[in-house]
Amino acid sequence: MTKILLVEDSKFLRLATERALARAGYEMSSAADGEEALRMAREKLPDLILLDMLLPKMSGPDVLMALKRDPVTKAIPVVVITGMSQKNAARLQKDGASGFLEKSELALDEGSEKLLAAVQEILEKLPEAARITTA
Repeated sequence: MTKILLVEDSKFLRLATERALARAGYEMSSAADGEEALRMAREKLPDLILLDMLLPKMSGPDVLMALKRDPVTKAIPVVVITGMSQKNAARLQKDGASGFLEKSELALDEGSEKLLAAVQEILEKLPEAARITTA
């Protein structure tokens, strides 16, 4: 089962996203701030991290750089989830982000279909070991 760590400070978005992905067959864990994200990444060693950029205690870009500097977590793919424009995408990609999801494009208020499709697409681009087969 593919393990996903969701890092999102909005309780509503975190719970809605976590619930949707768990129902789709992913093993979920979540963190509400940057420091908790780093701790959880080391403990859980997820197959994928979905990382919000605007977080308390430690910003998303700082979390991304810390994850990529840590030998234990540097190989974990990190997909940035943001409500900001993707103008910083090139810099974040240089810092190690594997992909980007725009919150507005996911339309979570309309259901989870776009989120699930986006996550599945991302996972299909990862090495075979990280892919999930859902029933």
